[in-house]
Amino acid sequence: MSTTTTPKQAILFLGATGGCGLSALRRSLEAGHTCIALCRTPSKLSSKLPSSLLPNLKLEQGNAHDASAVASCLLNPNDPSRVVDMVVTSIGGAFSLKTGIDDANVCEKGANALVEALAAVRKSPTNATGNPWLVGVSSTGLTDAGRDIPLLLVPLYHGLLKVPHKDKRAMEDVLANSGERFTIVRAAWLTDGPEKGGIRVGVEDVAARKFEKKEIGWSISREDVGRWIFENLVEGRDEKYAGKAVGISY
Repeated sequence: MSTTTTPKQAILFLGATGGCGLSALRRSLEAGHTCIALCRTPSKLSSKLPSSLLPNLKLEQGNAHDASAVASCLLNPNDPSRVVDMVVTSIGGAFSLKTGIDDANVCEKGANALVEALAAVRKSPTNATGNPWLVGVSSTGLTDAGRDIPLLLVPLYHGLLKVPHKDKRAMEDVLANSGERFTIVRAAWLTDGPEKGGIRVGVEDVAARKFEKKEIGWSISREDVGRWIFENLVEGRDEKYAGKAVGISY
């Protein structure tokens, strides 16, 4: 009986020191993929991973808003003439109900730095080739195609969370207009619980601003967001999600 295996990839993670990004990173390392992580404090990330996974992880110190720092992580460690196969960005600011968000443009700046860095490594002297799949973690409640959140959450999302969600939407626009293959992963209200499966998946064609499949859900754990990214985009590389915004929830 023949079996098929997913070719091992080189994947850059931005914002993977916790939450959704860490969940996707850990699973990618466990599957044997070569992973690069750009962190302001690399030890903060390495301390959260089993030592057995570290040989497949290249940790780089730097800021994801610095295009030169991002560019230094984009070359495939297994073939420096090419860029990485995928970039998963889950950067975000610290949010407090009392003080709001600490950086109102954190996601947009990160997306702009990524696109700028990609353009740079494709020029001399590196002249790197390849077309990475850009995966951006965002939020439900941002679509123009129609309501994708419960009615009771509308005041919260469009009121209290207006500033961080404006930033998430700006990030989405940067990735969608980059000319690269992309997928926006719009997670419902994030929780710190364990993975539990039963994920509902809504799909929007970003260019057409039209739902292909609509789902409305309340929440999802960060663990399950990372698991969905790993199973469907890292391992599955499911082309039906290319150019789409995917809303995931329970």
